[in-house]
Amino acid sequence: MRRPAILAAVVLLAPLAACSTVTEAVKGPQLAPVGYPAALAPMEQQYVSAREPSPQAASANSLWRVGARAFFNDQRASRVGDIVTVMIDIDDSASTKNATNSSRTSSAGAGVDHFLGLESSLGKVLPGGFDPSKAIGTNSTFSNAGAGGVSRSEKISLTIAAVVSQVLPNGNMVIQGTQEVRTNAELRQLTVAGIVRPEDISSANTIKHTQIAEARISYGGRGDISRVQKTPAGQSLVEKFSPF
Repeated sequence: MRRPAILAAVVLLAPLAACSTVTEAVKGPQLAPVGYPAALAPMEQQYVSAREPSPQAASANSLWRVGARAFFNDQRASRVGDIVTVMIDIDDSASTKNATNSSRTSSAGAGVDHFLGLESSLGKVLPGGFDPSKAIGTNSTFSNAGAGGVSRSEKISLTIAAVVSQVLPNGNMVIQGTQEVRTNAELRQLTVAGIVRPEDISSANTIKHTQIAEARISYGGRGDISRVQKTPAGQSLVEKFSPF
């Protein structure tokens, strides 16, 4: 009895699953709700329910500004929930060229001048035109040529704010951040995640992408333009699994 119920539930929920795809095709991609980034790293997210108590009101003769968090304290990200700015500046290029050429030519010949006095009689047994001095002859030629090349160039210059999602026992911090920008019916999404050292964060509370360990940087999008540029699913499957 449970099996038909499960099948019925799948049939009923199938249109709901396709609803978002149809809506996106008609109205374009929608921005995700604002909140803590998704768990890009395989670990549980930690949330801070309460921060430090708000500063008390100062007396009339005090130079301390009401509402100030600190005066000389370090304002760099150091705790779960703090924000750090990640500077992404990727300008990489690679070029590889390989060429291979090989060839070989060989020839061999053998004759039977004397064969127990039967060399003259071999012409009766073997096909016509037999010459004992050229009984065996071989000739072979082999050649091979190959060439290959790889040329890649990548350049990305972006800035994104990430949130500290966890502080490791040695003091290093796990950061994660997501940024979405919608232009007409095209949505661009930038995500970054990784592990940083507190001492690598600058005084302006920024860090370079080269200082992020286990960095995971993704820049892509979805929408009308991306859908047109993408290879159709059927063609992609045929190209991937075709044995020819």
